[in-house]
Amino acid sequence: MSSIPNKLEAAIIEEFGPRFAPNAKLIYISNTLRKTLIIDETAFAKLGVSGSKHDKFPDVILYNSKKKWLFLIEAVASENFISPKRRFELEKLFEKCKAGKVYVTVFWNFATYTKHVDKIAWETEVWIAEMPSHMIHLNGDKFLGPR
Repeated sequence: MSSIPNKLEAAIIEEFGPRFAPNAKLIYISNTLRKTLIIDETAFAKLGVSGSKHDKFPDVILYNSKKKWLFLIEAVASENFISPKRRFELEKLFEKCKAGKVYVTVFWNFATYTKHVDKIAWETEVWIAEMPSHMIHLNGDKFLGPR
């Protein structure tokens, strides 16, 4: 996808989405400069979310309307993983959302993941692009899904 800002975000859309969020639609993506590339205002309005605060959105948002799951995905280029603080911020930002929220932190490789593993929030998911068929679940009794 030539309009995707970087290879990690492209991997989310081309590899993660079909494997772990099948039939989900891309409703938001921004680049590292927080410039919005895609925002589906209609989808956000139906979910009860204001697009006016999109500068605080995670890097990629996918929505599966059949399951009513919203995938809030941070692509780790530096420090933007889903920490407990970031998860709390996202919960507040999407508190009126009618869909179940699935929090996902994405790393390009395992080495980068190991640098941040102790800072990632519980009740979230981790996907590593270099190992696309696997996920790390920090969800205790849940396997990929909203809490």
